[in-house]
Amino acid sequence: MTERTGPLANLKIIDCTMALAGPFGTALLADLGADVIKVEPPHGDGSRSMPPLPPDYANVSAAEPAGVDYGGYFASINRNKRSIVLDLKQERDRETLLELCEHADAIVENMRVGVMDKLGVGYDTIKERNPRIVYGAIRGFGDPRTGASPYADWPAYDIVAQSMGGLAHITGDADGSGYPSGSSVGDIYPGTLMALGVLAAINHAKATGAGQFLDVGMYDAILALSETVVVNYGYNETELGPRGQHHPNLMPFGIYPTRDGGVAIAAPGPGHWAALCQAMERADLIEDERSRNVHLRARNQPFVQTAISAWTSMRTKQEVIDAIGGKVPCGPVNTAADIYADPHVAARNMITRFQLPGDNPEVGIVGSPIKFSATPAGFYRRPPKLGEHNDEVRSEFGIADDE
Repeated sequence: MTERTGPLANLKIIDCTMALAGPFGTALLADLGADVIKVEPPHGDGSRSMPPLPPDYANVSAAEPAGVDYGGYFASINRNKRSIVLDLKQERDRETLLELCEHADAIVENMRVGVMDKLGVGYDTIKERNPRIVYGAIRGFGDPRTGASPYADWPAYDIVAQSMGGLAHITGDADGSGYPSGSSVGDIYPGTLMALGVLAAINHAKATGAGQFLDVGMYDAILALSETVVVNYGYNETELGPRGQHHPNLMPFGIYPTRDGGVAIAAPGPGHWAALCQAMERADLIEDERSRNVHLRARNQPFVQTAISAWTSMRTKQEVIDAIGGKVPCGPVNTAADIYADPHVAARNMITRFQLPGDNPEVGIVGSPIKFSATPAGFYRRPPKLGEHNDEVRSEFGIADDE
C-alpha cells in the first residue's frame, strides 16, 4: 500500500502522545486510514532512542543525523504518521498547534494531569478554536474532568496499571504472588480503548456539531480487562489467585509441556474431551468418574493434568498439533521465530516488512489485525524521522513557515 485507503481516510488526528499507550492508540487510527500528525518536541519522542536499534542509527541529539533517528520500539507504534516539531513552551509554536486543531477531528495526548492546560493548549483553549474537536487523554488514573481520583497526580507506567488493575495478581505461577504480562498490556489496552473512544466521540460530533473531552485511565482500562476479578468478588467475594498454566474452572484449558516447549489445549466440552482422549489412546478417561465431565475434571485437576502431560511430554509441539489439530482447540506456544515462519501469519499479512532510511536492512513490524474487504487498511508509510513533515504539514494547513 502506498496511500491512505482505510475507512478513516476522511479524519485528521493531531497526535501529541509519546512513549507507548498514546502512540499505540493513534497508530491504530493511522492504520485505519486517518491522517495522523505526530507533534514532537525538539528532542523528539523519547522512545525514538529505544532498542532494537538499526545499524545506521543516528540519535536525534546529533547536529545533523545522517541515518535513521528511531529504533524498532518507535517504528512499531508510529507507522503511517507524519512528524512535525513544535516547542509548546514557545508562543509561536503553541499558536501553530491551535491552528492545526482548527482543522482536525481530534487531538490526543498522554501527558500528566494539567500539563497541557499549563502550556496554554488544554481542552478549554482548543475547543474555543474548534467546538467540534474531540480531545482524548490517556492518564494513569484518569482526568479530574471525568472523575477526581485520589491518585490523579501520580505518575504511572504499564507495570503500575497491571498491578493496581488486578491483572498481575491473577497472572503467573499458581503458587506465586502474581506476575506481570509479557506484553505491555498496561499501555496497549488503554491505547486501544482510547482509539475506540475517540471514534465514538467523533461520530457524536459529526451528528451534533459538538465535540467533547474524554479520557482513559490506565488503571481503569486494566480493571476492565480483568473483569473476572471484579465479577468473582462481586458475586460471592471470591478472590481469584494467580492462574498458573490452567483455568480455575475449566479443564483441560491450559498449557501442557512438550519435548520442545508447550502447547495450549482447551477441551472443556464433551465432544472435544472425547476427541482428545481418543487421540491420547485413553478412551477410559471419557467415562472415568474423575474426568467424565468438566466439573469432575476441574475438581480433579491434578489427575487430569498428569494424564494429559504424560502424553504431551513424550512428543514435540508439532506432533501434538498433528494429532489433535482441527479436532480439539489447540495451538503451540510460539516463539518469535515460530511466528515469522507460520503460514497463517503470511496469509493474513501480519508481518509488515519495509526499508528504513539510510544504510539499513529491511525490517519487520506487526501488521494490522483489522481486515476490510472494501477499504484496505494497514501499512502505507514508514515511521517518520523527527520533523520530517514540518514544511509539508504547514503548507497543507496554510500555516506560515516558522522561519
